[in-house]
Amino acid sequence: MDALNALSLCLIMLALAAVPSSSVALVVARSSVSGFAHGAAVTAGVVCGDLIFVCLAILGMTALADALGGLFLIIRYLAGAYLIWFGLSLIRSRSTLSLRFTAPSKSRLTTSFSAGLLLTLGDVKAILFYSSLFPVFVDMSSLNAPDITTIIVITVITVGGVKLLYARLAQKITARFINSPMASAAKTAMGGVLVGSGAYLIVKG
Repeated sequence: MDALNALSLCLIMLALAAVPSSSVALVVARSSVSGFAHGAAVTAGVVCGDLIFVCLAILGMTALADALGGLFLIIRYLAGAYLIWFGLSLIRSRSTLSLRFTAPSKSRLTTSFSAGLLLTLGDVKAILFYSSLFPVFVDMSSLNAPDITTIIVITVITVGGVKLLYARLAQKITARFINSPMASAAKTAMGGVLVGSGAYLIVKG
């Protein structure tokens, strides 16, 4: 894997990570409602999901995805159901948001992490990228240990960095406008986006 391929892969993954998506919506919502730690936990789950796809792509993801098609479908339904539940919780919650400055519990952070992981594993776009487009930038037949390490580092930095930036910006914006009349409307809109994303995952399943 030469420098040009590595740079190309880095740029395309940065672009894909920055595009508004259900994972971005979840990171922003968790960070806005429960604090940056939860946005970071969702980010960690998303990155882990991408790393799993990287490993599967190296091992031959297309054949494995066909063999485990039912499992991927179940994961998509679980991720969709979580997004709908969390979106409805936002819409039905109190009209004003409240930031939690106390240390988040490990169990709640685990929930955020699991949500990010499930959402990524059930994302058809991620499966398509790693099974079809990923090999365009990476010669799968000639990978060695340094190449694999480079791919892992690129994945963590690009996907994790972009999602963490979304989480931090969401927290700062929420902290500034927490008592604004727009806060309730923004919360409702975000809930609607999550519900829509969850329904899309389930319907497309």
